[in-house]
Amino acid sequence: MIIRPPVSTDIATMLEIYTPIVLNTATSFELEPPSLTTFEERMNKYSHGWAWLVAEENGQLLGYAYGSPHRERKAYQWSTETSVYVHESARGRGIGKKLYEALLTALQEKGYCNAYAGIAMPNDASVALHRSVGFSDIGRFPRVGYKFDAWHDVAWFHKELRSAPPL
Repeated sequence: MIIRPPVSTDIATMLEIYTPIVLNTATSFELEPPSLTTFEERMNKYSHGWAWLVAEENGQLLGYAYGSPHRERKAYQWSTETSVYVHESARGRGIGKKLYEALLTALQEKGYCNAYAGIAMPNDASVALHRSVGFSDIGRFPRVGYKFDAWHDVAWFHKELRSAPPL
């Protein structure tokens, strides 16, 4: 398996991985899948300044992970929010963990000090993945997202990437 930055020909496949998550789960709080153009704009935005990586095996894209702004105000500049998505046929093979390890290293090298992840609950697999790469539980936003006629909590996790920003 290769972990690498995405190229433009990966965008449609990444969206194919993400679309069933939007349509069939509360893992994403999007209610409709983004268009290909919108998805490409996200990738381009988060590839510059953060990091965006894909996992490929035998020419097939199996998943992707990225960092994005935790919040927009300047004092948050050393913190990032992370996400990982793996194709449903490739789950349980450690792909998410390998993507996350590479992503966290890339974000640390870019100077980020803190990584945060919000997990829509319940999601035992995602909680286990985040703990396996060193994230710790830090709190919960109760009833913060409404999808599929139900309220969902979001559990928040944190991982320190470095103790101070590079100066």
